[in-house]
Amino acid sequence: MTNPTARPYGSWKSPITSDVIIAEAVSLGDIALTDAVYWTEGRPSEGGRNTIVRRSSDGKTVDLVPQPYNARTKVHEYGGGAFVEHQGAIYFSNFADQRLYRLTENGPSVPQPVTAAGDKRYADAVVDSARGRLICVCEDHTLSSREALNFLATVPLAGDGSVEPASLVSGSDFYSNPRLDPSGNTLAWLSWNHPNMPWEAAELWLGSVGDDGAIGNIHQIAGGPDESIFQPEWSPSGVLYFVSDRSGWWNLYRYVRNQIVPVTHMEAEFGAPQWVFGTSTYGFADDGAIVCSYSVDGAWRLGIIDTSTNALTPLASPYTELRTLKAGAGRAVFVGGSPTEPNSVVQYDLNSGNFEVLRKSTKTRVDDGYLSVPRAIEYPTENGLTAHAFFYRPVNRDFTGSSGERPPLIVISHGGPTSSASTAMSLGIQFWTSRGFAVLDVNYGGSTGYGRRYMQRLNGQWGIVDVDDCINGALYLAKLGEVDRDRLIIRGGSAGGFTTLAALTFHNVFKAGASYFGISDLEAFETDGHKFESRYNHSLIGPYPESKQLYWDRSPIHFVDRLSCPIILFQGLEDKVVPPNQAEMMFDAMKAKKLPVAYIPFEGEQHGFRKAENIKRSLDAELYFYSRVFGFELADNVEPVQIENLSNKDALSAS
Repeated sequence: MTNPTARPYGSWKSPITSDVIIAEAVSLGDIALTDAVYWTEGRPSEGGRNTIVRRSSDGKTVDLVPQPYNARTKVHEYGGGAFVEHQGAIYFSNFADQRLYRLTENGPSVPQPVTAAGDKRYADAVVDSARGRLICVCEDHTLSSREALNFLATVPLAGDGSVEPASLVSGSDFYSNPRLDPSGNTLAWLSWNHPNMPWEAAELWLGSVGDDGAIGNIHQIAGGPDESIFQPEWSPSGVLYFVSDRSGWWNLYRYVRNQIVPVTHMEAEFGAPQWVFGTSTYGFADDGAIVCSYSVDGAWRLGIIDTSTNALTPLASPYTELRTLKAGAGRAVFVGGSPTEPNSVVQYDLNSGNFEVLRKSTKTRVDDGYLSVPRAIEYPTENGLTAHAFFYRPVNRDFTGSSGERPPLIVISHGGPTSSASTAMSLGIQFWTSRGFAVLDVNYGGSTGYGRRYMQRLNGQWGIVDVDDCINGALYLAKLGEVDRDRLIIRGGSAGGFTTLAALTFHNVFKAGASYFGISDLEAFETDGHKFESRYNHSLIGPYPESKQLYWDRSPIHFVDRLSCPIILFQGLEDKVVPPNQAEMMFDAMKAKKLPVAYIPFEGEQHGFRKAENIKRSLDAELYFYSRVFGFELADNVEPVQIENLSNKDALSAS
């Protein structure tokens, strides 16, 4: 190997191009486990379409949902839980019309509609085989004069495309996780009400299923205003398990003889924020063993619990990111990733201890000489507290920085904001580090993975705590000499886009930023949002309209005069979560103030970009933007971006 060439950070030539990132890349979602393994696969190369893939016990893999069908539900706008399998048949939500469709092994190759056309959406179904029906979450948008109605509904398995859902349980604002016990005679489910999100306060209910299919003897067994419940699940013998954060950490419990009994006692998270349906962290290999995933200090681990002793045995695993875990018949299947391996559908054999990768999210192989492995760091932040992040140094075996130069730093503020940074290999991050950028992926106060108290740091403090933690992380690395204090960048999407815009507006630490479908006007977001998040701000900021002034004071759009650095904005034009006017208002205001700004809208994109050409364009555009702002040469030809109010003279002075 030749000695690396000294070149300015940012100008290194990398094999991890935007074309490589989108080539044969997929997103991996829901998993179902029978004799076969099923999973959803989102394909940017097919316009972001989701198909359902089946891998049979003989190892054969086949796509089940043909084009143009798209197995994706819009319940809560974020979806998840889009399909269920029953005796070889697949029932799934189709994105275009949100109807339920059926595919059978020996039936027509074209999916057959089950539910009637109309403005209703379906998710998170379970099969009630004794009564020939699905029990699922239904979201009814037919009443345009009010919020959508959410309820538990039944739909006949043999629906002919004309049936309407029948209401089974209603009265709460939200529902999830309808789960039948093995006898089919008892139903468990979760519900919650405004202004709570399910990770703040949720309730676990039980009801008896009568001969006529109706639910009786309804009673609450856990949850409340200060307790989040996650993933109720029945054991093979009919014992109800669930995750609760009543101890301050999401731990596992069981319900036996009208008593709630702890299964685990750890400062670890066996749950996750339920942004999408179908989220799961444990499953039953058999009646005596639970395979589980749990997070410690932001990294996920795999374990097995003996249900007779409650003893948890950690399992040696190469994966530090685990989600959507399902188990049964001596195996577990999950989506797993690590700092050197992308997210993949993985099967774990409990008998042999072997891991088998069934599908990788990307077929791209990257030489270790171009991979930056993150290091978990803790650093001091406001009020004498500690914040968490993952730090990536710039790595490229062919290049090193110029003499005396320190790398620019990109700080990532994740979305949610109730979410967390992932440790799975991200080609999107390696795109930057292999070009000479350092990256800090911040788990600011409010993130999950560190207990309920850490998550609650953001209560009433959104736009304050998250911003402080991003700033303090950047300054901490600059003080250590790891990065260039004068070339600090912040980027984020959705809620992370708001954190980005707030950091750039109300502080003078960062020199540039990128907002992906970020919120610029909190009041507009409050009054123009969708039902699921329509009261979310009440805990993050304050009740509305009582706290209207706070919404104004924390909205970057009203304080553009304080901005002094360039920003690039990206936006999907069909986004119902953060409408396009949020980015457009920010762009117009910055342009009028003669501040350097670029705006790139994408037709046909919703909240998060799914089309290959748009993923490529956004990465290349952001890189081009930084090259102009900081005055370094690009190693590759990239389609230029129209940057308002940025002359060559301005760009050079920023370097």
